[in-house]
Amino acid sequence: MIRIALLKNIPTGAGLGGGSADGAGMLTLLNRHFNLQLNISNLTAYAAQLGDDCPFFILNKPAYVTGRGENLEPISLDLSQYHFVIVKPPIHIATAWAFAQINPINGKLTCVIVLWPRYIPGKSVYYNDFEIPIFNHYPEIMQIKKNLYQLGAVYSQMSGSGSAVYGIFETKPSIDLLKQTFKDAKVILCASK
Repeated sequence: MIRIALLKNIPTGAGLGGGSADGAGMLTLLNRHFNLQLNISNLTAYAAQLGDDCPFFILNKPAYVTGRGENLEPISLDLSQYHFVIVKPPIHIATAWAFAQINPINGKLTCVIVLWPRYIPGKSVYYNDFEIPIFNHYPEIMQIKKNLYQLGAVYSQMSGSGSAVYGIFETKPSIDLLKQTFKDAKVILCASK
């Protein structure tokens, strides 16, 4: 028998993959603890049974993901020169509800093409299918994205199915200014290396 205690710091309903990461992490720990010797392919197959984006967290590296989340193509991506800000408003987005709202756009460019040979920030190339319906229902989330651009982000997008929004900055933004701008939200500043 195994007893598990989970201290969760990643907020739920934020589109940050916290639950999926927990599931993938538990599979990895069980594999190690019981010396099951499951390889990455086996672990990702089990992870896919837990949830569509769980396999990504088994690999735990930048990847181009297709299908229901089970097809992973590792990509080379170095964003260490950037600073990241995550803003989580006091809004919970249920994943099932969010998926019921979208009509995925079939783009001509994949992130593999866009990211090769290196990441170039740009507002016009990247999109998140969840943003249109979520922004229509929660305009305050759209405002967070606009505010991040006004504060100097070179790119901003809602994370997954929301409600968190991230901004990518070339220079480290002021945490005081961020907290003043997003008074009712949780603000996380992730500095580069």
